[in-house]
Amino acid sequence: MTSPSTGFQVNQDDNSPLYMQLARKLAQDVREGRYQADQALPSERTLSEQLDVSRVTARKAIDQLVDQGLVVRRRGSGNYIAPRIEQPLSNLSSFSEQLQQRGYQPGSHWLRREVVLADADEQLSLGLSPNTRVARLERLRLADGMPMAYEVSVIPATVLPRPEGVHGSLYAHLAKTGHMPVRALQHIRAMNAPADLAARLEVPEGQAVLFITRVGYLESGEPVELTHSYCRSDQYDFVAELKRPA
Repeated sequence: MTSPSTGFQVNQDDNSPLYMQLARKLAQDVREGRYQADQALPSERTLSEQLDVSRVTARKAIDQLVDQGLVVRRRGSGNYIAPRIEQPLSNLSSFSEQLQQRGYQPGSHWLRREVVLADADEQLSLGLSPNTRVARLERLRLADGMPMAYEVSVIPATVLPRPEGVHGSLYAHLAKTGHMPVRALQHIRAMNAPADLAARLEVPEGQAVLFITRVGYLESGEPVELTHSYCRSDQYDFVAELKRPA
């Protein structure tokens, strides 16, 4: 197997930090199959020696991959490639579809729809090169007029060049252009709402909310959607059916 670190060079024209350049290279290696699921990453020491970077740079690059869900840490063992999603998610649905299934009338209060340069997190999550432009859509998600979630969705501008043309469901809009995600990787954690988020969601400052990060993929495996959602925990819940393997 080709060493995943082969070919990494510092891009002097890239203004992003060195650890982000390394994180993008490692993420690209993961997506292109140079690493296999559950395979161990080289240690921070090995990476720093192979690539002539500091251990701090190597550690921060790995931290980025952990934050994006591409790598998992196993205490006392090391860092490993996260298991891949092998099958389409049959229950992958939009926020609007979820609310309609619960009997609510979905709605959106748009805060911003614009085309901008992708930031470092967006570049890494969507496998984009520096200076790539993306459509960024920021809105409040409503159920019967009540704020349920604050959401920021990012789509490559090549897929969505006119974000102002999205009025209702983003997934419905993407389906019309042939760019509907067919599977997704989603991470959920709890956090306390800071003052600005609490005001948007109409909840007390410090109240627990669910922070959801989702990366949606096309049939080809190309990442097409990054969405960060902050959901009211008093109005929103998740139910998962679990089965033991046969």
